[in-house]
Amino acid sequence: MPSETTCPFCVIARGDLPAGTVHETERVVAFLDRHPINPGHVLVIPKQHVASFYALEEGDYIELMLAVRQIASAIEQAYTPKKVGMLAAGFDVAHAHVHVLPMYDYHDITSRALLEGTRGNPDPQDMEREANRIGQHLRASATNPGAAQRGAVPDANPA
Repeated sequence: MPSETTCPFCVIARGDLPAGTVHETERVVAFLDRHPINPGHVLVIPKQHVASFYALEEGDYIELMLAVRQIASAIEQAYTPKKVGMLAAGFDVAHAHVHVLPMYDYHDITSRALLEGTRGNPDPQDMEREANRIGQHLRASATNPGAAQRGAVPDANPA
């Protein structure tokens, strides 16, 4: 099991590795999956190194799940998918994390994309564009929670 110094998610949480961050608080960071199932696939992690989400202290768990809810809402607004899926697996990295992603097909949250080798491999510009897309909706809902409509893109330069 990796330590906090070698865990890739701890490196991202410390800000030592760019990751397409879309949301960050004192205890949680959310960033784009490097090999997304669909554009907009986000990982939400606690900054504290813990292998399983259920091992988190209650306050950290609650903040993690509140961030998951915020990210899911922003993904729905930014991408208008059929559903927004959530999955906590943790097989690839032994650091608690929740996948939140736009779903257009039932199998978008199964292992089909992994088995078929169809997961994305976006370049840094694509990741920045997607992070900004989700971030716009997160900022809009933070400043005016009732104003964000499904699929609406907030004005980047409000008067």
